[in-house]
Amino acid sequence: MSTTPAKPVLVANEATKRPSREQALEAVRTLIAWAGDDPARPGLIDTPKRVVDAYGEWFDGYDADAGKELSRTFEDVTGYDDMVVLRDIEVESHCEHHLAPFLGKAWVAYLPGEKVVGISKLARVVEIYARRLQNQETLTNDIIDAIESHLQPRGVAVMVDAAHQCMTTRGVHHRHVTTITTRFTGAFKEDPALADRFLKLAKG
Repeated sequence: MSTTPAKPVLVANEATKRPSREQALEAVRTLIAWAGDDPARPGLIDTPKRVVDAYGEWFDGYDADAGKELSRTFEDVTGYDDMVVLRDIEVESHCEHHLAPFLGKAWVAYLPGEKVVGISKLARVVEIYARRLQNQETLTNDIIDAIESHLQPRGVAVMVDAAHQCMTTRGVHHRHVTTITTRFTGAFKEDPALADRFLKLAKG
């Protein structure tokens, strides 16, 4: 069983010295001008405000704590000892290389040990880590590490399948390619049949 310590929560104002809102607005105006347009024209005058507001929503995972979501657990599982699986969790994230969205779904399973958690909390963990800048491999690892650290389950399995707009709308322009990442711990890693059953349930 993994004993991976929980990652510290990033507090943006302290850890990243978050600029002021006005500085963020000015940065958007600069990008608009760099693209070749006039940030002062009527159609764009309110765009910096909209972009900054959108960034506040897209990246609110920096101000959220996955550990807090997983802290309320239940010990009575009435003898249930098989996997708990959540399928088709929406993933809306942004690639740290181009700030471009990657969109898809996640599948999460765990084998309860002494603790179980409300299933909505697992979806919330995916959402928290998705709303940060990263790559898909990091997202997959962060989801598993949080569940391992706070629930001490007998095993965790995660699969993420997403389309990256840094690849579909620029560069090679392959619009129908998705990226799949998986990770297994505990019993899922030790028992290929269990991992295979998870994958079949996930894609079934």
